Amino acid sequence: MARRPTSLLRLAVAVLVAAAAAASDARSVTLTLTPPPLPVLPIPSAAQLRWQRREVIMFFHFGMNTFTDSEWGTGSEDPALFRPAALNATQWMDAARAVGASLVILVAKHHDGFCLWPSRYTDHSVRASPWRGGRGDVVREFVDAARARGLDAGIYLSPWDRHDRRYGDEVAYNEYYEAQLHELLTGYGSVSEIWFDGAKGKNATNMTYHFQEWFQTVKQLQRSINIFSDDGPDVRWVGDEKGFAGTTCWSTVNRSMITIGEAGIEKYLNSGDPRGRDWVPPECDVSIRPGWFWHKNETAKPLSQLLEIYYNSVGRNCVLLLNAPPNTTGLVEAADVARLRELWSAVSTIFGTDLAAGSAARASSERGAGFAARNVVDGREDTYWAPAAEDGHGRWDGYWIELRRRSRRPFNVVRVQEHVALGQRVERHAVYVDGAPVANGTTVGHKRLHRLPCAVAGRTVRIWVAAPRGPPLLSAVGLHHDPFDVADAM
Repeated sequence: MARRPTSLLRLAVAVLVAAAAAASDARSVTLTLTPPPLPVLPIPSAAQLRWQRREVIMFFHFGMNTFTDSEWGTGSEDPALFRPAALNATQWMDAARAVGASLVILVAKHHDGFCLWPSRYTDHSVRASPWRGGRGDVVREFVDAARARGLDAGIYLSPWDRHDRRYGDEVAYNEYYEAQLHELLTGYGSVSEIWFDGAKGKNATNMTYHFQEWFQTVKQLQRSINIFSDDGPDVRWVGDEKGFAGTTCWSTVNRSMITIGEAGIEKYLNSGDPRGRDWVPPECDVSIRPGWFWHKNETAKPLSQLLEIYYNSVGRNCVLLLNAPPNTTGLVEAADVARLRELWSAVSTIFGTDLAAGSAARASSERGAGFAARNVVDGREDTYWAPAAEDGHGRWDGYWIELRRRSRRPFNVVRVQEHVALGQRVERHAVYVDGAPVANGTTVGHKRLHRLPCAVAGRTVRIWVAAPRGPPLLSAVGLHHDPFDVADAM
């Protein structure tokens, strides 16, 4: 018993020595970590990054045009026409989930000025209709159904209004529009995206919109929201309604070069600007039908065409905004839902298996601990390969990363992704399989998909990149097999 205190003292000393050694080792490890490279400005906000990773989102065009078989209404329609007997917003959400969407956007007011919520600032709304006895609110049902299904909600509010008598009076109409923004952004909970459409007819009444006041109001009311317009400030129009981004597609533009609603800016919006000072990535809006609103004589695009749209939107550094218009009963057509499900099944079939998984990776160089070539095949979004800092001296045209595959299963899709949180860098790239070129392109961004004309089964796949804006940071290289016939695509 007399020796026990001595034994305990020795044990305590040993524990303290071990802890000190462990702390010293930890400090040593910390000191040897290589820091990440500096960002290449501009870079996305956290909200923009979340939006980009959604990849597919949904649009719902529904309103007076649904009942008049129109695309652009006149503004003189009788609210009594609006009577969707079976409106079920939950069914709309199920349609969105069928295509893997995580965000849904409702056209709350289109150009005809009819409001799908009981706005206090106009008599041209659902309050004047027979639907729900004049006590209905499509916006409320929409956002509630979205949240119940785990989806985020967005709102489209048309600046062009063919009904309201204040349109054309700059101050009065801008005050009216701003009041409706307040209604929608304070009365329906969190809104993830708001759409400002610059479209209006050639003979429309002359009207100056106070976009900058609107934008600042939106940010004041909902801090984390993304604002869409021709020039953002958070998300830009892609310049067409086909769902196709440019083969070169930068997330950067100079907003000072863009006037919302002005013709002639489409090409600039489609390709972006490598010298752009503003991070405003593009959104590809397209309907699964020929029109934006439901028309009895129209049907959904075939799967081959929708897949081609996917490759040319998500596969070109964009988010795909896919419209599915509810019909006059207030439901998305069963055939349209089936087509959405078919599209998502095809996407899941193609990208559900990565034939690059398990590959050994090497590169022209590696920056250091945490930036290894193998990061491009680890299946994580937060890791990436970065070349050594000295690799940039005189070697802007010489970066490469190579995968050595374990299997010889054929693939016909190559996926390349940048770590865009630190900026978009790749200006040109090429893909080689066993030394032979199979694909090439310009920008990469969040995701670039190359659909090869025929399947290849090579052992080594090398990605060569030129990145004069800064060392390339690649987060993923994937190889996939697409069993769907390329020849049938549009």
